Amino acid sequence: MTTTETFRALHRRPDPADPLILPGPWDAASARAFVDAGFPALATPSAGVAAALGYEDGRTPADEMFAAVARIVRAVDVPVSADVEDGYGLAPKELVERLLEAGAVGCNLEDSRGGVLKDPHAHAEWLAEVRAAAGDRLFLNARVDTFLRGVEDPDRALERAALYVAAGADCVYPIAAPPEVLPLLRSGIEGPINAFAALDADGRPGPSCAELGVRGATRITFGPGLQRRATDALRRITAGLRS
Repeated sequence: MTTTETFRALHRRPDPADPLILPGPWDAASARAFVDAGFPALATPSAGVAAALGYEDGRTPADEMFAAVARIVRAVDVPVSADVEDGYGLAPKELVERLLEAGAVGCNLEDSRGGVLKDPHAHAEWLAEVRAAAGDRLFLNARVDTFLRGVEDPDRALERAALYVAAGADCVYPIAAPPEVLPLLRSGIEGPINAFAALDADGRPGPSCAELGVRGATRITFGPGLQRRATDALRRITAGLRS
């Protein structure tokens, strides 16, 4: 079984209360810490990696993002999926080649750019080209940004999700969807659903990962939440050193 096949198999969750939890490493050290804690796979957050590299979210040059992903992949022995934002304007074939060169088993691909939603039909066509170039070598997580961009009607998310699944997406990620909407999305989306778990000040998700799973999430990611909590902890430690 290839690493990508292993990653794909992890999305088959017989118990809804046991979703796949994918921590988001921002560098090799954090990736090793997550694997040491027992997580079977990881998913990089673009915003967390950007912060670690000294960039604002969405401003990381493609070369630096792929290099960061490659360092994370080399540091661990579990599958790593990469958040590569909206693909950095790369042609599908080049995007796939660079992901595979970095050692990623999958990727997040957003359907907005510069805060503006893309035309869903054009984006679906592009996703289909990525799927064709990748074959079964990459697990494609298609992010649906409607809720993030202020479009609260779940039907708009469902319409986009259907197009992306038809284009070959393995998973759909309706980022920022309210937890109470997850059952409706689950009923209308074919295949795995990625849910975003916000972390409180103590680093706990609310609702819990199990609750999100029961509501319909197949897998849980945290965006840059873990990197930001780690940075907050470091600030508290260093403030103590000064005192």
